[in-house]
Amino acid sequence: MTKNSISFFYDDSFLQHKPPVGHPERPDRLSSIVRHLKLCGLWNVLNHRAPTAASDDHVLSVHTKEHLETIRQVCESGGGMLDLGDTHAVRESFEVATRAAGSVLNAIDDVLNGQVTAAFCAVRPPGHHAERDRAMGFCLFNNVAIGARYAQQKHGKERVAILDWDVHHGNGTQHIFEADPTVLYISLHQYPFYPGTGAKNERGIGKGEGYTMNFPLSAGTGEEKYISVFKDEIVPALSKYRPDLLIISAGFDAHRDDPLGGMELGESSFSKMTELVKDIAPIVSVLEGGYHLEALARSVEAHLRTLDC
Repeated sequence: MTKNSISFFYDDSFLQHKPPVGHPERPDRLSSIVRHLKLCGLWNVLNHRAPTAASDDHVLSVHTKEHLETIRQVCESGGGMLDLGDTHAVRESFEVATRAAGSVLNAIDDVLNGQVTAAFCAVRPPGHHAERDRAMGFCLFNNVAIGARYAQQKHGKERVAILDWDVHHGNGTQHIFEADPTVLYISLHQYPFYPGTGAKNERGIGKGEGYTMNFPLSAGTGEEKYISVFKDEIVPALSKYRPDLLIISAGFDAHRDDPLGGMELGESSFSKMTELVKDIAPIVSVLEGGYHLEALARSVEAHLRTLDC
């Protein structure tokens, strides 16, 4: 890896978002990544960047005012449950979530201004399940969606692609952009599985029809099938679309060791997927899922090394 060629966005404040003990989306996820990158020698060659928080206006570019204020009020009152299942907040979570989204905006600035070849945002809470008007699936604000709209509004980029390889379908990202032909959303994911969306026939609506592409895969799917979908479907679609920016919803929970997924990928699989798309457009990669600490850390390492090869 060329020294300082990849911006790495991380802040200790991301550890202050603390779901209940035993929750899979825990601060240790980021601590394990940081620890591993220091041990494997990557830490000192990354361009470390301190993120700034996204503004209300940035969040409101993809979320409703009611959604923003609900999360703000829950956090100001000390925290609580944000959905009917597993999305929690504490007092610090609003600030942490806006800083996570802000990391993506800062990363887009770095990449599109030509300061680095790529950027990785080691953030939490994750974002791709957050819909326009509701939190769900551990996600408060949709980090990649906020980033895509920012790239268009701040940098004038006409075509943004979002590639989501998290084991769970990014229902929130699809929901936000399903009628928008200026954002190509591509997801490959375990199906049927949480959150229940992501069927092959979900292709967008209205002017956005054809700009949502879902590749549902059965539990137990391994690297060979993933790579064939990339080569036969995803890479041709991205090449045809010619995005000005590629944002990766980089979940690593399709790893064979992950406790929440049922897929059979290894860390080398994420390296191979990265290799296939890294030259299509400038890349900002944003952490989503990944809940086996060691597998997550090794997968992030493989992803980062390939981004700069």
